[in-house]
Amino acid sequence: MSVADNKKLMEAIFTAIAAGDRTLFVESLADDVSMRVTGQYSWSQTFKGKQALLRDLYGYLGTLLADGRRTIAHRFVAEGDHVVVEGVGEMRTKAGVPYNNDYCLIYRLKDGKIVEITEYCDSVLTEKVLGKYPARSEA
Repeated sequence: MSVADNKKLMEAIFTAIAAGDRTLFVESLADDVSMRVTGQYSWSQTFKGKQALLRDLYGYLGTLLADGRRTIAHRFVAEGDHVVVEGVGEMRTKAGVPYNNDYCLIYRLKDGKIVEITEYCDSVLTEKVLGKYPARSEA
């Protein structure tokens, strides 16, 4: 896909996410996608594979956040096989606490699929509102 096609896909994904629909996002994830949450805090790690990402990150977030969560994109920058999305989350915890984090998300695409995601956000806000990410056992 071209740079313009990649950017158009990400714009469509975030238009749907802003409306509360993550279907196109999930469908656009490659089976071997990896997502790295940057930083030096409990949420900082790499999730490898679509099922692990959906279960371990987004599934866990689903236990903390109320329905209706969305991310509003403000800027898209595309170059080569990367699309950078700047946006803000509009979310609440199930206890009603606002969780409106700022995000810079870098997506790498290949053949119309998202193969890599890098997330930058306010790590202090994440742990203040959502708490520490649970430690995973390395069994």
